[in-house]
Amino acid sequence: MTTSPVHAPPRRASAPGIPAPSGAVRQAPPITDAAYLASLKRVTQYYVVTAFLALFIGVMIGPLQALNYGGINLYDNPVVKAILKSYYQGLSLHGVLNALVFTQFFISGWMLYLPVRDLGARINMRFAWFTYILMTAGLLMAAVPLLTNRATLLYTFYPPMQGDALFYIGAAIMVGSSLLVVGQVVLMWWNWKRANPGKVTPLVTFMSVATWMMWSVASLGIVIEVVGMLIPWSLGLYRGVDPLLSKTLFWWTGHAIVYFWVLPAYISWYAFIPRHAGGRTVSEPITRLVFVIFLLNSTPVGIHHQYADPNISNVWKTIHMFLTFMIAVPSLLTAFSVTASLEDAARARGGRGLFGWTLKLPWGNAIFSAQVLAMISFILGGAGGIVNASSSFSPVVHNTAWIPGHFHITVGTATTLSFMGIALWLIPHLTGKRLPSMRVASAAVWTWFVGMMVFALGMHWQGLYGVTRRAQVSATAQDVYRDMPIAIPTALTAISGIILLVSALLYFYVLFRMLLSKRVENGENTPIPYSEAISPAGENLATASPLVRATEPLLALWVLALVLVLLMYGPVLARLLSNLELVPGWRLY
Repeated sequence: MTTSPVHAPPRRASAPGIPAPSGAVRQAPPITDAAYLASLKRVTQYYVVTAFLALFIGVMIGPLQALNYGGINLYDNPVVKAILKSYYQGLSLHGVLNALVFTQFFISGWMLYLPVRDLGARINMRFAWFTYILMTAGLLMAAVPLLTNRATLLYTFYPPMQGDALFYIGAAIMVGSSLLVVGQVVLMWWNWKRANPGKVTPLVTFMSVATWMMWSVASLGIVIEVVGMLIPWSLGLYRGVDPLLSKTLFWWTGHAIVYFWVLPAYISWYAFIPRHAGGRTVSEPITRLVFVIFLLNSTPVGIHHQYADPNISNVWKTIHMFLTFMIAVPSLLTAFSVTASLEDAARARGGRGLFGWTLKLPWGNAIFSAQVLAMISFILGGAGGIVNASSSFSPVVHNTAWIPGHFHITVGTATTLSFMGIALWLIPHLTGKRLPSMRVASAAVWTWFVGMMVFALGMHWQGLYGVTRRAQVSATAQDVYRDMPIAIPTALTAISGIILLVSALLYFYVLFRMLLSKRVENGENTPIPYSEAISPAGENLATASPLVRATEPLLALWVLALVLVLLMYGPVLARLLSNLELVPGWRLY
């Protein structure tokens, strides 16, 4: 394997939604084996389509949740009742399908395909297909108890709530399969490094490998929890489970998984969005630094979710709080870098003024607007995240409607809307099919953004009044909610559910119509939209900047990330293990 960055004119001037570059840009090295390329594209397509099927089911349940917080209870409707046994089953399906299944399948396809094409590498396609089939088998196993109300455990599946063993086994297989993708991508990159000594890893591959490494460290917590505790417990091999130990292992993964969801969007924001706008990536060295900080600092932060929990020292809670605040550093670097890329593009289009340049951006291009609106949402979500991480403010908003409001402008918009936008060029690239209507797609992504903003406003507002999260507030007999001055946020939340339902129907109309249409051209005519870099990392380490050389040894940084996590969690888990409190399981719903 002897691939290296190639600077050459694009093979065609432009493709729908992807303008021609203003200068020389990197292109994916050609893969001449047509059968191999077709298989690679097909397995990626399977991942992506499976992801969107899960999202489709999940978002169809979403309006029920929004209407619940709008004071309208549809769960007692006979038609809904025949499908969903309770509000909590609907909430569990909504959370698991949208937050876990959609993201994992999309990311596994997206971040397998990108580095392979970026390096022009040849991977073992039988193993790639095996991983997809295994992940899908795990999903189907977990789906059976979910759909039959035997795993109504909400998104966090906190013990002592107990589900069917099949759910835990299926979930373990699904998550474990993603680690096989980690192995395949990291091994491919390592082989490239050995074949190209002294070369700088291309940016897209660097970001992909760093993200997979971060996920491998972050996922250890939930793997230990599910395999070591929940599966044996659900099979009756243990007489009980320690809820606090289980919860701590969950948050080892549970917070860091947010970065596993958003970093694949960052790859597009840094590497591809400037091209969609007609601009350039500002700095590849800074981009690499951002991903290294996420690799090192994303995982040892989860205990800020446990400020109210006993038997965890305040010292560790404070350390995790400050480490969480440090995550703001790479987030702010990203905000400034990507905004600079957009300004560069807009001024190249004739934009003027302090803010007037924003009007020159291609807001009618759904691929672009979906991802930039996702970024705007993430800025608001990041600000709310600092509130959540603060030991002073967290008790005010924790376990209130504020939290799902925050979750929907981070994962529900920053990640999901980015993936929705990416799919609009990725599917034509994979299949040779065309986007049927840019106008309808634009309407879908704009209404999604508006709906999510309205939803977040309503839920944050209700949360500040103490309205509980994960509660069927529309069916409560208590007067506590009716006595609160929450008429406006309640109405906003209900309205948002309708807006989001319309948005989802528009988007899936475009998506399914595209998928079911005929192939009309070679998918390679829709290129991977690499952007030109104002400050590139260079090709040779010997002449690269100190920052590029410092960020290149990803394997060593991976080991350091694991050591940091063990240092931050080891003493906490040791104390919990020495004071085990086993309790029997509950089935509440």
